[in-house]
Amino acid sequence: MELGFICTLFLALFGGFLALKWLLRCINWLLFEANLSHKRSSLPPGDLGLPFIGNMLSFLRAFKSNNPDSFISKFVTRYGSGGLYKTLMFGNPSIIVTTPEACRKVLTDDEAFMPGWPTATVKLIGEKSFLGISYEEHKRLRKLTAAPVNGHEALSTYLKYIEENVVAALEKWSGMGRIEFLTELRRLTFRIIMHIFLSSEGDFAMEALEKEYTTMNYGVRAMAINLPGFAYHSALKARKRLVAIFQVIKDMMDALLDAADEKGRKLDDDEIIDILVMYLNAGHESSGHISMWATLLLQQHPEVLQKAKAEQEAILKNRPPEQKGLTLKQIRQMNYLSKVIDETLRVITFTFVVFRQAMKDVNIGSYTIPKGWKVLVWFREVHFDPETYPEPMKFDPSRWDNLRAKAGTFLPFGAGSRLCPGNNLAKLEISVFLHHFLLNYELERQNPACRIKFLPHQRPEDNCLARIRRASAASSGEAKEN
Repeated sequence: MELGFICTLFLALFGGFLALKWLLRCINWLLFEANLSHKRSSLPPGDLGLPFIGNMLSFLRAFKSNNPDSFISKFVTRYGSGGLYKTLMFGNPSIIVTTPEACRKVLTDDEAFMPGWPTATVKLIGEKSFLGISYEEHKRLRKLTAAPVNGHEALSTYLKYIEENVVAALEKWSGMGRIEFLTELRRLTFRIIMHIFLSSEGDFAMEALEKEYTTMNYGVRAMAINLPGFAYHSALKARKRLVAIFQVIKDMMDALLDAADEKGRKLDDDEIIDILVMYLNAGHESSGHISMWATLLLQQHPEVLQKAKAEQEAILKNRPPEQKGLTLKQIRQMNYLSKVIDETLRVITFTFVVFRQAMKDVNIGSYTIPKGWKVLVWFREVHFDPETYPEPMKFDPSRWDNLRAKAGTFLPFGAGSRLCPGNNLAKLEISVFLHHFLLNYELERQNPACRIKFLPHQRPEDNCLARIRRASAASSGEAKEN
């Protein structure tokens, strides 16, 4: 009798658990799918997860582990390799897109898709930044602001400043003992992007801006929970302090203050602040992180490092004796180093996802993306597709020798009209840094087996604690260059 009672109780509890699970999943179905009528049958396969929370727990669990790709692999295992999956992320019904063709469609069709970033990201970066505005406004602001950052003339102007700061930073770091390599690189690239917008800079203002920006940035990918103890709450406060500093020094931002479109319209104060915050986010984070990862990957692959170093030595050797510093022409001659940077961008995928929102019902293949649903363009999955990149986890710059990436297969800076406006500046900074590092320095990591964090961006948990040392065989080359 007792055994029968126990079995009955177990079955009742198990049945109750299944019923509760079914009921919870019905809540999301009622909220987001019940009103779609005939479109429900053409939704991509997937799972909206728990009420309101959706799939965020499994997402966070995967990205806080050492295998962030397990999040998408579970969708592939359960629902096949169709490349589109329905989910509930950041409080919104969403479609995850992982195929090159679908990614290209979403990123380039401005009539069907608009930005769809999470609330926390838009609030922190700015509602008048590129992240939250319409296509027409984006086109106008990009035209006004991109040239001072990414144009050929601008890059030529900034090259000397970038190189002077890189040389000075490496010299300083080599005498500091142990440093957080990533932290120092971020400070370097932060100073460069601030110089672009400020006619001069003071150390106090720089330190204050960097401190507040760093705090704000930790909330950009967080849930929009405005309560003490949560990253978003601290980030909102940091943004207010950041804006206050900008308002004090904005009289120096000549390029933005004087910019006017063909109708004579200038940027208002809110637009200037939000655009500046956005460029800070886009203009130094990726440069600093990719410079660090390229350095680490080069040292982990000695044959690649030697080939990259030989190219830089040849560029230095062939330079006219009277020339001081690099030129854009010489940067363009760094063919192998460019492949090293592209391979680093692919392997690291600094921005692993971008967000869009469907402005109308959109058909992609046999699936429908309903109007109003978010679309998560999952760059990380595209960059690790073995059909495009054999042995995708392998760092192999030589794969780019004969590879002509098809549209949608290589997306380190996005695609379409909203391509990152600072992409050329970022690659310039990385190239200049690697040029001088390869010629004159070596890196000695203190914790090479350090755990990797993947949120908000992929980085060593210790921010790459290391020593920078002068390369013993580089002294003659450095003397000639300087």
